[in-house]
This record gives sequence, C-alpha cells and structure tokens, in this order.
Amino acid sequence: MKPWNIEICDVTLRDGEQTPGVSFSCEEKVEIARMLDTIGIEVIEAGFPVVSPNEKKCVTAIANLGLDSRICCLARARKPDVDAAIESDVDIVSIFIATSDLHIRLKYKKPREQVLSEALALVDYANDHGVQVRFAAEDASRTDPVFLKEVFMKGAEHGAALLSFADTVGCLIPSEMHTIMTDLVATVKRPLCAHCHNDMGCAVANTITAAQAGAFQLHTTVNGIGERSGNASLEEVLVILRMKGGVDRYDLSHLNEISRIVEKSSGIIRPRNKPVVGELAFSHESGIHIAAILDDPHTYEYFPPELVGGERRFILGKHTGKKALEHVVSSLGCELSEHQICRVLDLVKEHSEQKCSITPEVLKRLIRKAKEEKPV
Repeated sequence: MKPWNIEICDVTLRDGEQTPGVSFSCEEKVEIARMLDTIGIEVIEAGFPVVSPNEKKCVTAIANLGLDSRICCLARARKPDVDAAIESDVDIVSIFIATSDLHIRLKYKKPREQVLSEALALVDYANDHGVQVRFAAEDASRTDPVFLKEVFMKGAEHGAALLSFADTVGCLIPSEMHTIMTDLVATVKRPLCAHCHNDMGCAVANTITAAQAGAFQLHTTVNGIGERSGNASLEEVLVILRMKGGVDRYDLSHLNEISRIVEKSSGIIRPRNKPVVGELAFSHESGIHIAAILDDPHTYEYFPPELVGGERRFILGKHTGKKALEHVVSSLGCELSEHQICRVLDLVKEHSEQKCSITPEVLKRLIRKAKEEKPV
C-alpha cells in the first residue's frame, strides 16, 4: 500500500487548552510538546501568544526547545497577534479569519471582501518577516463555497504555504467532508489542512475522510479534548493511519503515556471505553472471546495493545468461561482441581450478577471459599 500523503499538526496546547476549565502550566506544555516530538508529530501548535504575556512566554519556550517538530501558533488577522507570533520565534503562524456570512455579519460587521483584503495584508506582513503562514478559514464548513475558494486561492497568491479548512462547529458528516475536500483539492494548488470538531461525534471520521480526499495536514488533540465536545483524537487518528493508511513513521508506543499525561494535566478524565487508550480498550470478559484470544489474539483484537503502549486484561464476570478462569487462576500461582475451578466459576458469576467487581482480592477470597468447601 502506498502510504497516504499526510502530516499531523497537534493542537492540544492551543485548541485543547480551550476546553472549558483547562489551563496548562508552561512546564506541562513543555512536557506534552516533548512527548509529541518523541512520537514524531510534524507540527505542534503551541498556543495563542497574544492572549497573555505568560502564554507568549510558553510558546517561545517551546519554539526554543530544539525539537524536530515545527512549532506553530495561532493569530487573528490583526497586527498585534501576528507581531506576538513573530516575537515568539515560531516556524509557522496560523492566521485565521471567519469566512461564513453568519460570522462575518456578527463578528466583523464589514463586507466579506474587506475582511479578506485586510487579512491578506497580514499574510504578506508575516511572510515579509520570515514566518511561514497557514491561512485558516474559521467556520469554513458553513461558508459559501465560491467565497471559500476565493479565500484560499487569494491566500495562496499571497504566499500562504498551507490553507486550513475548519469544521468549527462539527456540522459535517464524512460524505459531506469528502465532497467538499475533493473539490477544494482539485481547485486550490496548496496543501490543505483539516481541522475538525466533534460536536456530532464525527471529528475522527471527518479527519480521515479529508485525508482520503487529499487533505495534507490533519489536526488532532490528545484524548480528543478541545472546545465543547473536542477535536479529532490524536490516538485514534494515528492508529487509523497505521492500520488503514499505511503510515508507519509515528512511534505509537507512547500513546498511552501521553494520554495519561494530558488526562492528569487537563483534569479531563478519559472514558473507560475510549478507543486505543481507554482502560477497557484491550479488556475482555466474554469466555468465548478470551478462549480464542489465548490461542490467537488477532481473533478479537484488530491491533495489539503493545502497538500503543497498552496492556491486555482479562476481566472476570458473568460472561467468563472456564478456560479464561483457569488462565487467570494460574497467573495468580494457584492450582485448583476440576471441581474447584467449576465452583469458583459459579461463585464468580453469582458475585458479578450483584454488580460487584471481581478484583484480584475478591477472586482470591472466592478461591479460598471453594477450597474450604467439601465436595458434595
């Protein structure tokens, strides 16, 4: 398979930090940036430097870490924003304007051609100061398609290296994303970026669909954090790229580690059943499943836990079978007779049906109870 032609821009440190209630310290931002660099992420969006002096300090610190990743920051189409980006020593500044008629009417109160013209002057300004420009259309998914193409084509004419399409309110489904991105790729002669939000649960699907349609730079956040319902999850996008897109240059073995770091730093707890990095992602209870996995893990795991730094777990409960129980009991160093195994299995099922977890301590207690009972 020919690998998909993509790169990742992770926006955890900027859009992820816009999750309500989330604020990373500089030390946390540096730790996350170093880990993203270790994974092999090509671009890290470090922040929004005009927001505050401390934010600018953090962005500058990351830009001067000497990472292999290129460092990006966000700027509105305003000179103070772009100046703050230039002074932060970043490689790329993402200059954005809202492009939908709704946003232009409410936010700018100017004709859209004037909004575009003023923004293009700042694209020129950033280029003149030696900073690569990504020209981004906010609310692109609700923008008049003719005007959106004009925005992107004029951005390219003014030297923008990248053109970013933002599904700001997560209103697209994959079929719509495919149609739009295919048309843009055929029309605009610059690499396109896909920035997807998850309001309807389609951020990862839309991001992958955009890549299939020719988008080059894919935007993600660790654990899918971000405004409202978040952004496309880095872990899920990277695994799909590996398994379906032939992209094998990222070190996925650090995904669980960076997920835990961001969970701790953000205070946003991952769902237990979150794909790739959730506690239950490689946990199995069904006796049929576990029996097959003991023979060949591929029977019920599409990719191995080791790929993403995870760990396979067998959970005992009402669906547990004898073979799974024997495996778990053996791992505890216990030896039971056939009768005792069957008795422990009955006790496990009875216990779990009372909505009680079978922890190792509980299992040991059930084993002791089975051993103490005399055969009938």
